[in-house]
Amino acid sequence: MEPNSSPNTPTAAADASVRVPGAPHEPTGRATGAHTDTFARDHLPPPEQWPELLLDDPAPRYPDRLNCGHELLDRTVEEYGADRPALRSGDGVVWSYGELRETVDRIAHVLTEDLGVVPGNRVLLRGPTTPWLAACWLAVMKAGAVAVTVLAQARATELATICSLARISHALCDARSAEDLAKADVDGLRITLFGGDGPDDLTRLVEGRTGPYRAVDTAADEVALIAFTSGTTGRPKGCMHLHRDLLAIADTFSRHVLRPSPDDVFAGSPPLGFTFGLGGLLVFPLRAGASTLLLEQAGPQHLLPALVHHRVSVLFTAPTAYRTMLGQLNGHDLSALRRCVSAGENLPEATWRAWYDATGLRIINGIGATELLHIFISAADDAIRPGTTGVPVPGWQARVVDEHGDELPDGEPGLLAVRGPVGCRYLADPRQTDYVRHGWNLTGDTFVREPDGYFRYVARADDMIISSGYNIAGPEVEDALLRHPEVAEAAVVGRPDELRGEIVVAHVVLTEGSEQTADSLRAHMKANLAPHKCPRVFVFEESLPRTATGKLQRFLLREDLREDLGKDRA
Repeated sequence: MEPNSSPNTPTAAADASVRVPGAPHEPTGRATGAHTDTFARDHLPPPEQWPELLLDDPAPRYPDRLNCGHELLDRTVEEYGADRPALRSGDGVVWSYGELRETVDRIAHVLTEDLGVVPGNRVLLRGPTTPWLAACWLAVMKAGAVAVTVLAQARATELATICSLARISHALCDARSAEDLAKADVDGLRITLFGGDGPDDLTRLVEGRTGPYRAVDTAADEVALIAFTSGTTGRPKGCMHLHRDLLAIADTFSRHVLRPSPDDVFAGSPPLGFTFGLGGLLVFPLRAGASTLLLEQAGPQHLLPALVHHRVSVLFTAPTAYRTMLGQLNGHDLSALRRCVSAGENLPEATWRAWYDATGLRIINGIGATELLHIFISAADDAIRPGTTGVPVPGWQARVVDEHGDELPDGEPGLLAVRGPVGCRYLADPRQTDYVRHGWNLTGDTFVREPDGYFRYVARADDMIISSGYNIAGPEVEDALLRHPEVAEAAVVGRPDELRGEIVVAHVVLTEGSEQTADSLRAHMKANLAPHKCPRVFVFEESLPRTATGKLQRFLLREDLREDLGKDRA
């Protein structure tokens, strides 16, 4: 019998209470799960360090036993049919759901029968965003292993660290991304390439495998993936997520806010190595029976023509991409586009309004976190209020608290605390108690809750600038800068100052041909902001440091300022 082919009894915890404090190391429903390699389960935080989970209505409920690969693929085929398009590539190749399932099952056979992968083994996935990478991820899910998807741009030292932390035994790697993985020289790592021309290439190994693959009967709360944070502030943190978590993000944000249909075509810029991309470009479309366009090159200059050519209807990207595409819209037919989602960093109100004025489309702003897998505060359609992030997604709760965890009154800035059906579970990391406090997940963001229940982003907690006793939010200053028609990008950080503690420094990228000066921008800012918020220093840049998904790396600008200050004093 296929997993979950008949209803199972929900967990006792879900029946008994809205809030489930902590969680057992063993999956609920049975004494042990399907994992024979128990490393992931053994390295979950102790139950008392888990956040409280919301597992009752309106949060989705799941049976004790489920495999998310089976649910996302086999169940979708059963409901919508095998002939519908599933995965699209930039060069026009389209895989139907039937073809995708056949490929996934062949890969799963190779994993378990040829490569020796057993349930619970960690499998590294590496390569550009392609249908083959997506198929490998689904095969790892069906095989009951644990996926660790990394960026194609990750370097050897980063890969070695991740492999060490997660004790990775196997890797499926695009042949074009093999060099740095080989340089990482991970002891005992078995690397299988795909897309190459060798006799042991995965694309050739699968040719000898036929027939359906029966998904491993995993427990709903066995670990399905480990997503690593970027590690920009120290050792990267591995965030462990369960099989039911992958469905929960689809059955909360996607179902209630995005509301996709089977005829939608998804596309976007975030790679599958980021949970923003994994959800938006694979989990959400598969859960809805829709198709997804997987682009190897997804910068704004590639994304815009792809939206037109493939008639994309649902777009996931970062605020910077929306702003960049604004100057390139002429002559592009975006009539198929109906949903635009922004996450990864705060969406400035100026960018929202400019995109709406140019396209008539309301960007769905959202905040998510690797620790919580995807978006948990958002709003869509007429519920959108530009300048705010939104309200908690159905199934989630949020509040603003002080450093002691006490809830603050509306209108007062504080730390954002969140809980829902998914929670932070770091891989054997003492920083678990920094992120989870009093049963809530503290995201590291400063927010204000408005009296009408909407949450407004202020800054990352470490992006607040304190100058002469004033608390100044860098994103607010950036938003004012971006209202200037000749400012293409802006990043605002604090620079240490003996007199004021910090001063506001604006790093600005001007539009091509602009001759704006610091004085002219200073006049613009004084007309839009209180004097204490206006930048005292303007630095004109050719570009700003960003991650692969377009997230602004303000910490690099702060480090540059401190280095420059040290030189000044030397």
